[in-house]
Amino acid sequence: MHWKRIMIGIALLFSIAIGSIVSMGFIRYETLIHEIPLEQAIKDIKSDPNYTSLDEISDDFLQALLAVEDPSFYDHHGIVLSNIVEAFFTNLKEQDLVMGGSTITQQLSKNIYLDQQKTFQRKIAELFFVHDLEGSLTKDEILELYVNIIYFGDGYYGIKEASEGYFKTSPKNLTMAQSTLLAGLPQAPAVYQLSDGMPLAKQRQRIVLDAMVTQKLISDLQSNSIYHQPI
Repeated sequence: MHWKRIMIGIALLFSIAIGSIVSMGFIRYETLIHEIPLEQAIKDIKSDPNYTSLDEISDDFLQALLAVEDPSFYDHHGIVLSNIVEAFFTNLKEQDLVMGGSTITQQLSKNIYLDQQKTFQRKIAELFFVHDLEGSLTKDEILELYVNIIYFGDGYYGIKEASEGYFKTSPKNLTMAQSTLLAGLPQAPAVYQLSDGMPLAKQRQRIVLDAMVTQKLISDLQSNSIYHQPI
């Protein structure tokens, strides 16, 4: 009975802690969404002269990006439960937020409204923004916004700046080699940026290509050929 009371007490404290985190995350979401409504935030992004529609972007780049960042993007509703569960237990084990498990919709939410700090409160707020985005936009609209605001390193935000800045070409005319290299940069742009991180960027490109092979978008032979193509 003594141990039973202890376990009940622990469970109660855990529930209170979770409830507090969810409550603080919701308050953060409410504050931010009232400061800048989602419709206004989207309008601001689209007003950028460099904003590029999906039909102006290489299909190779879009496939490479989805393959390495969010293969089930068009099938889920903004979150992937298995990713969240895996991230939760990994973070619990490490006693820190070392794994995100984020979908593209979650990353878009973070880029529009939230900072880069890894806190449980931020992750909860992020889920409320995900609900809004998935409920008001199509998948193509979410992806289009995402590729226009993500950072590629070296001061380049969005696919147009990255394409023109790195390769002097338009997003539509990116080669497969260029596409797979660029698709790997957003994970850690300060590390992979091409000005001083090309060796690591090439390692990351291999991961992108392997993901495309796994999803049967390209063959092993094509992967090796693309990897060795001049950029």
